[in-house]
Amino acid sequence: MSILYYTLNNSVFTNFAFYSTASIVKLMGMAALTTMKRLSKDAFATPEDRTFARDTTVVVKTDPDVERIRRNHLNDIENIIPFVLVGFFYVTTNPHPDVAYWHFRVFFISRLVHTVCYQMPLPQPGRFIACAVGYLTTLSMALQVLFFARP
Repeated sequence: MSILYYTLNNSVFTNFAFYSTASIVKLMGMAALTTMKRLSKDAFATPEDRTFARDTTVVVKTDPDVERIRRNHLNDIENIIPFVLVGFFYVTTNPHPDVAYWHFRVFFISRLVHTVCYQMPLPQPGRFIACAVGYLTTLSMALQVLFFARP
């Protein structure tokens, strides 16, 4: 029997498509947030960007608020990209739809909580736990792919 994994008739793929896309949109939002913060703080990465500054006589290259968002964005890149890549293979393991759904949902929620903890900022270990939950979720999917795909 041939199973079509990458079709919207497959609930596992549908949920993966939703949560991976939502995660990518969140990642893109962090880039926009960085740009907005740079503009509001006149903190630009390169000299040519000074044309966007309100006061071109005093432009800082770094700002603690901009750097906080940038580090959050980098952490998203380090976690969302592996989730999407591993999830693509995880769908082919034909997991139980409810188990897959919770993997995808928990990962996405962990990234939202991580961002809230990072940007407020909330005391540790909140941010660490949020990041670890997402990481372990991706690791769980990866181990299942390795188990099912072993040669």
